[in-house]
Amino acid sequence: MWLSYLRLVLFTLGLLIGVQVPGFINDYANRVQAHLIEAQTGLAGFQNTANQFFKGDLSALVAHYQASDDPVFRSDANSLGALLSRQRLLDEQYQAMQGPWYIRALQVAYAADPDIRQETLNAYTYQVLLSPTAIGWAMAGALLFSFIIEGFLRLVDWVVLGGKRQRERIARRERHS
Repeated sequence: MWLSYLRLVLFTLGLLIGVQVPGFINDYANRVQAHLIEAQTGLAGFQNTANQFFKGDLSALVAHYQASDDPVFRSDANSLGALLSRQRLLDEQYQAMQGPWYIRALQVAYAADPDIRQETLNAYTYQVLLSPTAIGWAMAGALLFSFIIEGFLRLVDWVVLGGKRQRERIARRERHS
């Protein structure tokens, strides 16, 4: 009886963990978009200058600043180059987060910007989404979590007790048959 309740608790715990995945992915995508908008806003003035003098090429503006004899312009070239690199990185993240659910999940798990992922984790509030995607993640998480924990417990039982409980169950069934 207790084992049945334990299985239900494990399944429910896995369900609640699994339902958090799409919420976290959405929060990460929103943060990436917000950072991208911020970076684009920061580059807007430089983009206007690049449009006016360099046919919109911000890299040419950076090169022009770097080639300048004025140390202020050379210093600004480094700052502008860093802003431009950050905007490109955020744009790549944003584009990856526009793909299908499995690409988004892999992006957050393996290729996310570590600072934005940590920022998302720090600000994340648990939520229960009732979308088909969230329900799918919840069911997969519940089954996987239950399977792993029960498999681990059965392995421990088998290693420590030599599968004694299993043999006792089989013997009980045979006696009742």
